[in-house]
Amino acid sequence: MYMSRNLEKEKRRANQSFGRPDIGGDFNLVDHNGKPCSLASFRGKWVLLYFGFCHCPDICPEQLERLVEIGDRIALTGETKQTLVPVFLTVDYERDTPDVVAEYVKEFSPHLVGLTGTKEEIDKVAKQYRIYYSAGPKDVDGDYIVDHTVVMYLLDPNGEFCTYYGQVKPVPEIYRDILAKMAEFKG
Repeated sequence: MYMSRNLEKEKRRANQSFGRPDIGGDFNLVDHNGKPCSLASFRGKWVLLYFGFCHCPDICPEQLERLVEIGDRIALTGETKQTLVPVFLTVDYERDTPDVVAEYVKEFSPHLVGLTGTKEEIDKVAKQYRIYYSAGPKDVDGDYIVDHTVVMYLLDPNGEFCTYYGQVKPVPEIYRDILAKMAEFKG
């Protein structure tokens, strides 16, 4: 009996969490219009952030369509007056210039914000957000794929990490979760 209670106590303690994970932070990048952009640029708005690259053949376009769909649902819902900004941050600093990113995000939504930067700037942001990325070998045409973490991050209006969503979480669930977080947010 005594051992059983201690075991239960240990299980509860092992499953406890303390605070938020240390994910996120400020950045100094360039948006798809060639203008400087930092986390402060989104102050007062919720951000749904996805890391990818413009030459991605399949996963990034699928994820960006989901990102935009969630943003559109939030905007059209009427359940909240808060704003959600969908943001695409490229991890392919060699090819994804502001002009390339501008053409790419335009294919998805006029509301989608695209960000790019130098290798050092992208490395810093990737580290802050715990994003793995690595360019693969170049083919005969000099083309390559970038392997990267596939996750969306939700940032609150103060720019703080709120939660993340994996690539298979259904859009309706993400939508409902974001609405709930918006309703709970105290600023």
